[in-house]
This record gives sequence, C-alpha cells and structure tokens, in this order.
Amino acid sequence: MGNNQKLEFYVSRFLCLIPMLIFTTFCIVFFVVFKVFKMEVLAMGGLVSLIIGCFFCRDWSAYWDAVMTGMAKKSNTILIMILLVVGLFTGLMGKSGIAYGFVWLGEKIGLIGGPFVAFSFLAACIIATSTGTSIGTLYSTVPVLYPAGVLLGANPAFMAAALLGGATFGDNLAPVSDTTIASATTQSYVTKEGTAEIGGVVSTRFRYSLAAGLITFTLFWLFGGSGNINAEAETILAENANPKGLIMLIPIAVLLLVAIITRKIFNAIIWGLISGTIVGLVFGIITPSDILSVQDGVVVGFLYEGFTKMMAIIMYTLILFGIIGVLEASGLIEDVINKLSASKLASTPRGTEICIGVGIIFSCLLLGSSCAAAILMFGSISDKLGKKQYLHPYRRANLTDGFACTLSVITPSISAFIFMTTTLVDGLIADYSFVEPLNPLSLTTHCFYQMLLFAVLAFSVITGWGRTFEGAGGVQVKTKQEAIEQRKTA
Repeated sequence: MGNNQKLEFYVSRFLCLIPMLIFTTFCIVFFVVFKVFKMEVLAMGGLVSLIIGCFFCRDWSAYWDAVMTGMAKKSNTILIMILLVVGLFTGLMGKSGIAYGFVWLGEKIGLIGGPFVAFSFLAACIIATSTGTSIGTLYSTVPVLYPAGVLLGANPAFMAAALLGGATFGDNLAPVSDTTIASATTQSYVTKEGTAEIGGVVSTRFRYSLAAGLITFTLFWLFGGSGNINAEAETILAENANPKGLIMLIPIAVLLLVAIITRKIFNAIIWGLISGTIVGLVFGIITPSDILSVQDGVVVGFLYEGFTKMMAIIMYTLILFGIIGVLEASGLIEDVINKLSASKLASTPRGTEICIGVGIIFSCLLLGSSCAAAILMFGSISDKLGKKQYLHPYRRANLTDGFACTLSVITPSISAFIFMTTTLVDGLIADYSFVEPLNPLSLTTHCFYQMLLFAVLAFSVITGWGRTFEGAGGVQVKTKQEAIEQRKTA
C-alpha cells in the first residue's frame, strides 16, 4: 500500500470501525457484565476483532500491513520498553507490604470515623503512586482497610470511595502508571524529536492532582464518619499491621526525585529499583530469594513476576496499536482531526482543550472506563489537535490523562472500577458479618476525588491555569504568540 493510498472497505469506509467496535464490546462485556478484570481477555478480544475486521477490507495484505505499521511505531516501542522496566519496580513494591505499613500507622495514630477515611484515601494515593496500578491498589487496600474502617465508624460508601479515589490519584500521577506512560508517549514534539518526557509530565501534572486531592482529603475528614464504632476493628488492624512497609517509601521518593530532576523515566525506574532492593534487603523486608530464585522447578521472585505480569498489558497494547493502525490507514482519524480542527470550537487553545477533555471521556466510556486503552486510542487525536494550537506536549498529556481519570471512572453501569470496587466489598461479606452490599450508584455519589479532579481540570481549561505552549526546542512558553515567534526565529 503506497504512502498516500488508503485502505478500502466494502460498502463503506466506516466499516474500518468494526475492529474497534468489537473490541469495545469485549471491554464492556468482560469488564462490566462478567466483572473479569484481565488484560489477557481484552488482548484476545482485540485480536479476534482484527481477524473479523479483515473480512470487510478489499485488500487483506494492505490491511495487515496497516496493523503492523500501527504496532511498529517508534513511540509504541518506547511505551512497551518502559512498561517492561516498570514491571520490575512494581514487582518489588508488590513484595514490600507497603499497605501493611499504612495499616500499622493508622492503628498507632488511633484515627476513627472521617479521619480514618481521609487517612485511607492518603494511604491509597501513596500506594497507587508507588505501584502505578489502580487495580492492584484496590485489591491490596479494600480487603484490609475497608472492614477496619467500617468498624471504626466510617461511612461504608465514603470508605470505598476513598480507596477508589486514592487508586485513581496514583493511576493519574504515578510515573510508573500505564496511563501516565501512555499519555506521555502519545504526545510528540514539533520542534524537536521525541515525545513528552514522563518526568516533565509528572512534575507539571502534580498541581492538578494535589489541588483535587487536598480538597478531597478535607471533605472525607469532615463528612466520612458514620459514628458507629466496633471493638473488632482493633483486631483486624493488629493482624494486618507491619511498620516495615513504610520503609519502602524511600525507593518511591528516590524514583520520584530522579524522574522530576532528570525527566528520564528509565533513569528513575532503575534507581528506584536499585534503592528499593537495597533497602528491602537491609531491613529484612525481602530476602535474596525474593529477587530471583527457582523453587521446585518454578522460577519465582519479583524480577520474574514483575516482568511476566506486564506481558498481558503489552499484548493488549500491541493489539490496540494494530486496531489504531487500521483506523489511521483508512484515513478516518485524519478526517476526524481535520473536521475538529476546522470547527469553530477548536479554533482557539481553550476550545481545543475542551475537545480533548470531552473526547477522552467519551472514549473511556466506550471502553468501560479502561483509561489506558482510551488514552492509546484517543492519544493521536489529542496530539494532532493540540499541535495545531501550539499546545505543549506536557499540557496535552496532562489533559488527556487527567480527564480520563474523572467522570468516566465513576459512571455507574459502565465503569469497570465501580463494579470492581463493589465486587471486592461483596467478597468481604462472607468473612465479616457487619459488611453489607455496596450500591454502585451510592458509591458513585460519594467519589469526591474524581468529581473534584474534573472540576480542577475544567477550571484549568477555562482560565488557562497551567496552559503552556511549545516554543523553539520544545521549551514551555506561556503564550501562543510567543511560541509562534520563537519558531519563526529558530
């Protein structure tokens, strides 16, 4: 297929959407209906959707060339390599028991009611930021902190919302989060080679997450209690408390510091991994066999486990890139971008940012609130739209990732995260007689963080707070005119 030749489909070019529509169906059916939260299933669904899609294309060779082209882009290979290295660090943090450190701290401080809800939100924020996984954060915090919080006088809906809010906070902000990596690597520079540096994205994103997080923390503290306190809470906390987990905040601090200073994600992850391994060994949190060993013919250790856990998301990512490759080769994405760019709304930086915010939220809803998938799908549109208004890659990445982690995450009947949280709570009923089923709508109405993050980002778009443009050499400048002038003289 020539460089300017577009894929042709039978009947209508819009049949190029079939792979994406089938993939979307897989996301909704497995995430929302069956409550199966496995990337392997989505990767399989994506491959099936590509196979079905080729039957509607006139030229199968050109179709599969488009799939391979989508997979083989340099920015995509960078994303995959980052995910592989990140897997090693998240494997280490999974072994560290950091959640148990926060349980110990909460027990020692003696927080009850609303303050315990606020504390749990903060703990989930830190855990999610260190591990980069919202799903992992929910699975590690809900079984321990939720029942204890209910017994300590926390409102059940607020307690669940705090843990989901903290998980979302880290998913949006963490340098090792798949959404952070996806949002950065899909936004490229115009005046120099490469995509947005993850360290730079995180350092400029912090203001939005922190503003929403501080208000959320305060609201949970004030309104999160129900007043009912049960003595059983002390037993639950004591059984799951271990102060050593807090020591693993050291490698997290190292990783964040190196990422922000150098803006080189590989440097940050490697130093976080090295410092974390040393700290873990010195304080007895991990043993040499926890790093890498063979037990009864089976390879174990956080290096191997962290690496293999990334295989599913990498397969899923590659398949999604292939689907996007078909959409690009059909010319549909280019036409959408051209029409949006020619619209009156997208004729200004503010209007373009509104298009980005609305577009990514809609994309997330289509994919059952799978934020990373939506960012990968919509990222190229956000990239090209933003470039036309000279918006800096950091700004584009922040809006794309930020809005993805807002309303779509807490939309009842659609969001995988709402159903995941309520499913985890339901699973506690057998072990704790005081735990009652959690209504998805009730959970949604108590999710302060996602609502406030949306409000903060909307305020940023309307007022221009944090908006930067790409000047010569990729530098951030404050006005579009300054960016234009710098590029002319460069």
